[in-house]
Amino acid sequence: MDFQIPKHVKKIARRVREFVDSEVVPVELELLKSGEELTVERLQELRAKAKAAGLWAPTMPKEMGGMGLSLQEIVPIFEEAGRSLIGPLAIHASAPDEGNMHLLHMFANEEQREHYLAPLVRGEIFSAFSMTEPPPGAGSDPKMLRTTAVRDGDEWVINGHKWFSSNGEVASFLIIMALTNPDVHPYQGATMFLAPIDAPGIEIVRDVPTMGGKDFGGHVEIRYNNLRLPDSAILGEEGQGFMLAQARLGPARLTHCMRWTGIAQRALEIATAYASRRKAFGSRLSEHQSIQWMLADSEMELHAGRLMMHHAAWLLAQGEQARDETSMCKFFIAETVNRVLDRAVQICGGMGISRDLPISVWYEKARAFRIYDGASEVHHSRVAKSVVKKYAAIDVPVATE
Repeated sequence: MDFQIPKHVKKIARRVREFVDSEVVPVELELLKSGEELTVERLQELRAKAKAAGLWAPTMPKEMGGMGLSLQEIVPIFEEAGRSLIGPLAIHASAPDEGNMHLLHMFANEEQREHYLAPLVRGEIFSAFSMTEPPPGAGSDPKMLRTTAVRDGDEWVINGHKWFSSNGEVASFLIIMALTNPDVHPYQGATMFLAPIDAPGIEIVRDVPTMGGKDFGGHVEIRYNNLRLPDSAILGEEGQGFMLAQARLGPARLTHCMRWTGIAQRALEIATAYASRRKAFGSRLSEHQSIQWMLADSEMELHAGRLMMHHAAWLLAQGEQARDETSMCKFFIAETVNRVLDRAVQICGGMGISRDLPISVWYEKARAFRIYDGASEVHHSRVAKSVVKKYAAIDVPVATE
């Protein structure tokens, strides 16, 4: 594995950093000061600037209007975009659209690519991924899926209850995960469907209020009431739902890690600058050992997380499933980001908990990162099971008399 970041990637990452600093951060700070939400109109203004700068849809092919970058290449680029919560949205590298584009690019047929993927890549529409369900339905354990799709002639009738379908307030279409065959193993019994959000039978109940305030596009609760879809609405093939979900979620976990690393890095920089200027008890905060250790721990943990991301991305590029590695990466970086932000708030004190700095907003929003795309405990448990499987049967030599 080569740890050298290619020159063209460094160049793009630098351009993304400059774009975020000059175009995105001023909007971020303006919204922070006013308490207003990012509107679609304001976002489209930023997106037009990103397109003009040649910084659009990094993971999509050039022939579709994207930048044609690989998963390995985007690691530093997504981090730079992620220095602001608005940055990934501006360059079309945010969840859930980025993961949905990846999924559609891999598995959509020609008609689906033309109808859904092409306008999504162009930024003309938004999308939502509808898999998570309220209790007792699917959450961290997707095998608990309760939404059903039952064949009725040439159609499928979908009934169920979902929530946290991100982007649901602005999405033009949904990717719906439903149980199509309860008589087989759960991993063979689910199917994904594509549906326009205004189809009869789709009821948007509400945007679920969340910790940290409202996110762009919301996280909506949806009821499916006898939603009828044709066979042509199936993404991939019947019964491939979990396989498609894994193909989407593996890279998506990494891109979440990349974006949140950008936020954590910026928080570390803000906290370090503050500690280097603020004096207390006769010296600068940065001269107090307790603060120095906080800064050092954050720097080391972020460095370790970057190495984990590069390794997992490299494994996926080699055709490996890298399930353990992506689980370790998601667990470690989700926990790291929350620790780094917590330290940044602590170092900045009153400024840290104020809205004069964006750290308190990031702190609140990052808490969900330890839950979505598999809670930290789920990934921890998966790695533990893998360790036991690999090493439990090893013959351990024992010194005897």
